[in-house]
Amino acid sequence: MVVGLTGGIGSGKTTVLKMFHALGAETYIADVEAKKIMNTSAEVKQQIAKLFGVKSYLDGTLNRAYIAEIVFKNPEKLQALNAIVHPAVRKDFNVFVENSKSAYVVYESAILFESDNFQFCDVIVVVVAPLDLRIERVLQRETTSKAQIEARIKNQLPDEVKIAKADFVLENTTLDKLQADVLELHQQFLKLT
Repeated sequence: MVVGLTGGIGSGKTTVLKMFHALGAETYIADVEAKKIMNTSAEVKQQIAKLFGVKSYLDGTLNRAYIAEIVFKNPEKLQALNAIVHPAVRKDFNVFVENSKSAYVVYESAILFESDNFQFCDVIVVVVAPLDLRIERVLQRETTSKAQIEARIKNQLPDEVKIAKADFVLENTTLDKLQADVLELHQQFLKLT
């Protein structure tokens, strides 16, 4: 069984992921794996270099700043990049699932719905938290401004949309309640497998 896990910046999806992992679920972080694939897959590297040119890679490593500058100004280029990366991640994830030994796997992605990767998940869990708490969490872990965080939040799919598409919603306001809710979900997932 594949559990899709998503939530906006600062919602606590990484915390939830760690809790599921501690309970024995195997976990896959799409963003981390996508970065690995963009740096290790010869086929993906070739396609990205063809799309963005020779500056795409510096000493064989993805030039993230260069590509980010392009895709944030050019939605077509972002779409083209996603058309290269998302299928490669999906293929990698399928191998991960085939090799999994746990009762269920958790696929974590901030853009689960935007990338259409929710379609291969059996159930979807969305992590939510009040906006002010989310901003406070991000300010504690990153060197950024409140305005920059608010801009990133505005660029993400609104929580209401995610909640409408979710099978389960975890409200992350206190750690104790969150742990209890994750344990309850874990037990439900075990019954479903």
